[in-house]
Amino acid sequence: MISQAARDLAQTIQERAGSAPVEFGMILGSGLGHLSEKVDGTAIPYDDLTGFPHAGVSGHTPKLVLGTLEGRRVAVLGGRAHYYEQGNAAAMRFPLEVLAALGAKTLLATNAAGSMQPDMPTGSVMLLTDHINFSGLNPLIGEPTDDRFVPMTDAYDPTLRATLAQAAKDTGTDLHEGVYAWYSGPSFETPAEIRAIKMLGADAVGMSTVPEVILARFLGLRVAAISAITNMAAGMSDEQIGHAHTKEMAPLGANKLETILRAALPAL
Repeated sequence: MISQAARDLAQTIQERAGSAPVEFGMILGSGLGHLSEKVDGTAIPYDDLTGFPHAGVSGHTPKLVLGTLEGRRVAVLGGRAHYYEQGNAAAMRFPLEVLAALGAKTLLATNAAGSMQPDMPTGSVMLLTDHINFSGLNPLIGEPTDDRFVPMTDAYDPTLRATLAQAAKDTGTDLHEGVYAWYSGPSFETPAEIRAIKMLGADAVGMSTVPEVILARFLGLRVAAISAITNMAAGMSDEQIGHAHTKEMAPLGANKLETILRAALPAL
């Protein structure tokens, strides 16, 4: 499932950043890219990585950082490509293949999201327990092998979730748990759409992560994901929702996210 091109690029990356196998891959969402600066290692711009997508959304940091964080070898994708940029749900397949080729067995994904729960306001962080692919899109459409039939029960690994929840408890960091709904974007959702997915059981909504989780499970990676709540969803408050607001609010959750990840990494 890992292409030869991904294996070749992984070898090139190792020649530049060290050959030690990666333990964890991470994807950082809008306004969260600065977390990659906490890694003690080597940063490589996406432009230097043949086959990597153009991550053209402001608030992302399109570079791959390999190094050490809390004593663990990590590979951090400081930005992602979204479906809405080019209409490709599998835009992150190649970078995830490269993470797997570098040795990663686990993916920790983050995103910026809107909350549908009054007790989970802007600045909160939410551990994903499940998702709703409300877009109906799938990054494995066109995959010719039977591996495309990926089971998604426990897509968000229960053991990883328990470790992250314990890290939050140990550090006194408030960590909500809930279901994330994926809309394709780039327009934000309407109040009617928010009411619909709330009735279906969603707690937060965003424009990413779900395709990557499907791809990661396809590649055999264990997955955990955390949302930084940057706004209340449409119709839930008087906030002026927009990407500028998302980038402005993301650091509020980013500090909590960093605290949890740092505490959890040694135990994962």
